[in-house]
Amino acid sequence: MPSNESKSSLKAHWFQVLLTLADQQQHGLAIMDDVLERTEGHMRLWPGMLYGALKQMSDAGLIMETPAPADGHSGGGRPRYYGITDTGREACAEEARRLERFVQAARAKSLLKESSQ
Repeated sequence: MPSNESKSSLKAHWFQVLLTLADQQQHGLAIMDDVLERTEGHMRLWPGMLYGALKQMSDAGLIMETPAPADGHSGGGRPRYYGITDTGREACAEEARRLERFVQAARAKSLLKESSQ
């Protein structure tokens, strides 16, 4: 996983999944909804794409399956919950820094105005 400049960037949808999991564990539908909302509808994670990515991200050590929270879904067919690992958190932070450098370069070329936030 990306830990320095010589390694490749995260796939955009992996980055979005890691952002979702950065502050709390979530199940698949909540991940899909969060990504759709945060990207203002520009990135829709269809179930096949999401669950394939979750498997690959788990295999890569970026996320892990976690127990459902005490206030989580009850009843039959309980959803699987996922949480970010330390490796995933570092990969997400590195990707955010990489993207920030691109934004800074665009600002330096007067393509973007400074944020007032």
